[in-house]
Amino acid sequence: MEQVIVTPDYQPDEGLRFSWDEGFEITVSVTRSEVLIKANRAGLTSLARHLLTLAQDGVSNGMHVHLTADQEIESEIDLILERMAD
Repeated sequence: MEQVIVTPDYQPDEGLRFSWDEGFEITVSVTRSEVLIKANRAGLTSLARHLLTLAQDGVSNGMHVHLTADQEIESEIDLILERMAD
């Protein structure tokens, strides 16, 4: 079964809009040499949507989504996904 991930269209006057799938779970852990991101299906789909939102035409370099520890993600650290120059 093919899954389609719908991203909200980027509107410069509204800024970035992110949405989460119901029941998402995301865990981030860090060691000295690795970052591990574990997620259920809803969490993986939500992260994919966030990345696709940042990849849209018109999104400026440096725009990001900040996932806060113990709020959006289960972690001791925050996770930031940021757009950089092509």
